[in-house]
Amino acid sequence: MSGPLVGRLAIIGAGLIGSSVARAAKEKGLAGTVVVSDRDAAVRARVLELGFADEVPETGAQAAEGADIIVVCVPVGASGAVAAEIAPALKPGAIVSDVGSVKGAVVEQMAPHIPAHAHLVPAHPVAGTEFSGPDAGFATLFENRWCIVTPTEGADSEAVAKLEGLWRGMGANVETMSPQHHDLVLAITSHVPHLIAYNIVGTAEHLEHTLTSEVIKFSAGGFRDFTRIAASDPTMWRDVFLYNREAVLEMLGRFTEDLSALQRAIRYGDGDALFEHFTRTRAIRRSIIEQGQETAAPDFGRRVVKDGTAG
Repeated sequence: MSGPLVGRLAIIGAGLIGSSVARAAKEKGLAGTVVVSDRDAAVRARVLELGFADEVPETGAQAAEGADIIVVCVPVGASGAVAAEIAPALKPGAIVSDVGSVKGAVVEQMAPHIPAHAHLVPAHPVAGTEFSGPDAGFATLFENRWCIVTPTEGADSEAVAKLEGLWRGMGANVETMSPQHHDLVLAITSHVPHLIAYNIVGTAEHLEHTLTSEVIKFSAGGFRDFTRIAASDPTMWRDVFLYNREAVLEMLGRFTEDLSALQRAIRYGDGDALFEHFTRTRAIRRSIIEQGQETAAPDFGRRVVKDGTAG
């Protein structure tokens, strides 16, 4: 590649994902100019201190001015307002994308505001941690992780290819699917597991004080990992469940039916049914490891750092 893939890359929202996109683009030389904006003045000041942006304007509209690609990194519920704000500033051929965990609602909210001379190409990098804010981001967050691009019907093929190139440049594996199919798949792979984690940790919190203290003290791997998931950004996950409610409710229904079957097997001592179920589900874990989405290392894949603690 003779020069940067993107001349001017604008990122609106400097949380975990937004700051990681900026860092990756800057460290890998994917953009000539990296512009980061956030509505919070304190966050903008911190971005300047951390130095992963070339420009830090006050508004999203200022960030979008002259940008070739604009990546909106805000909670799903705020995506429409951001699209309305930046629309007048979009130059001909500008590509507007996002990073939301829900895609159907993003298209509904953003598409009406995007002018005909620009392109809306939604996307979802399936990567993250339980941390948030500009300090939480890191350039390698997307390496060997999936980014699902969900172009709308009739989307410009060159715009889609350029956005895919940006994500591949950040190290991601790219898959394309419709917004509706994405929402159904992510409901079971991400959204329902998060809801279960929030619920289990909430149940522990509601136990009597002595028992809750013992749960925390003797947390085994399963409950400990639930707490990691349940520590995720509450604003983001509130919006995920509100804006993907139909797919989540459908998958919750299936989950409830399967849970009832396990409950019956336990109640009636049906060891064969339990063994068969656990054998099938164990194979799923192996498939995830084989596809490089997790490591087979012990302790839930936590890396061991120099001092011997889990990372």
